[in-house]
Amino acid sequence: MFENIIGQPVTARLEGDIANNVLAPSMLFAGPAASGKGTAALEMGRAFSCETEGAPWNCRCRACLRHRILSHDDLVVTGPRPFSAEIAAARAALLRDAVSASSRFLFFRAVRKLQLRFSPVLWADDPKVTKLNGILEMLEEKMEEMHLTGNRECDPEKLEKLCDTVIRHTQKLEAEGIADTIPVSHIRNAAYWLHIAPSGKRKLLVIENADRMQDAARNSLLKILEEPPETCAIILCSSKPENLLPTILSRLRYYNFPQRGEESDAEVVRRVFKDSADSVPPHDKQESGITAYLETFLPVSKNVMYPAAALFWASIAVAVTVTLRSKGVSDAELPPAVLTIGRHFATVAEAAGLGKACTSVKGLCASVLAAVGGFETRGTFNVFLGLLCTGLSEALFPMRADTACIAYRRVLLKCAEEARVAVDIFNQSPAMVLERFSGSLIQNIAIL
Repeated sequence: MFENIIGQPVTARLEGDIANNVLAPSMLFAGPAASGKGTAALEMGRAFSCETEGAPWNCRCRACLRHRILSHDDLVVTGPRPFSAEIAAARAALLRDAVSASSRFLFFRAVRKLQLRFSPVLWADDPKVTKLNGILEMLEEKMEEMHLTGNRECDPEKLEKLCDTVIRHTQKLEAEGIADTIPVSHIRNAAYWLHIAPSGKRKLLVIENADRMQDAARNSLLKILEEPPETCAIILCSSKPENLLPTILSRLRYYNFPQRGEESDAEVVRRVFKDSADSVPPHDKQESGITAYLETFLPVSKNVMYPAAALFWASIAVAVTVTLRSKGVSDAELPPAVLTIGRHFATVAEAAGLGKACTSVKGLCASVLAAVGGFETRGTFNVFLGLLCTGLSEALFPMRADTACIAYRRVLLKCAEEARVAVDIFNQSPAMVLERFSGSLIQNIAIL
């Protein structure tokens, strides 16, 4: 049943609960990004609807076929998540083996995961979706054109152009239509949908990154969980279950999806993306190899953004030093942590060819934006903020117990969260937010 979930023993428990008819109506799939919890949730939908006893993996019933292409009427998926990297990785797999049915299916399914977020069930009469309909229609046309080519060998250049057009549409759709939080309207609309009889056996509502709900949405979800309809199931997926309300957690059956090991990550890349295990970046305790692999397909990878983050920090250190000197602080009195940050990151930035630290906030922002492509791809600004945090911890590791270092990290986390909210929730320009973020950091660090 869960043959497509690699390296997760928890699927055996799920199979057992289904076989013994003891599955809870509401579940929590918890685990880090790229741990397979989202894929497992979608597979649960197929298991609920399958017309064959036991829902075998290779079942060809009409319900299973529709679930595999994520078009079953009894499935609704909501919740924010990144799509660009997975779609780009699937595109690369398709171009490597254009005649492979599995590579073509991988690309279609990756795009379909994004399209699912714009279901009429969720958006109803929301005026925002009207503005997005043009993009949705153009995307559907290109996907249909790809489908009509079938699996026969086609002109590689034409296929690549088609894929690139699809990629552009998906990036625009993600940037303009996927918010960072789950709006209450989506939960209320889903609640209404759940109370309508299913077209098959059972409806499934999947809420990814369920910890990112607006307060009103949490309260609305709680009402559904208190009295869920008998003909539905609800699965919440989260990498931060501790951020869910205790009253919500108490109504969910917990299934843990831990971070997979290096061998399992490599196996996923081999079997799913048909790529070499050598393509998987080194394993990291904070990030799975699969996540790191997918991020290599972003227009601006971490390998490009890290030197830009280094230039940022080197410039911040210079600006703080200038500010302190203007207040009469002598060179001998300058904070050792600021000097350490400046030396450490200046070396990294210069080695990457980005030059010396900038002496003004405007110059700093212009250099960073040029290096990272203006943060045009959704999610890259958050990746950049994450690199600033991890980079600071690395630079100050030898001094990590120092009071000043602890204070700097607290300032960074506070300013970074304000910047993330400004971009993701209030839809402000990353360029404008970066300038404000830089000034705030300089001001706060200089007064510590």
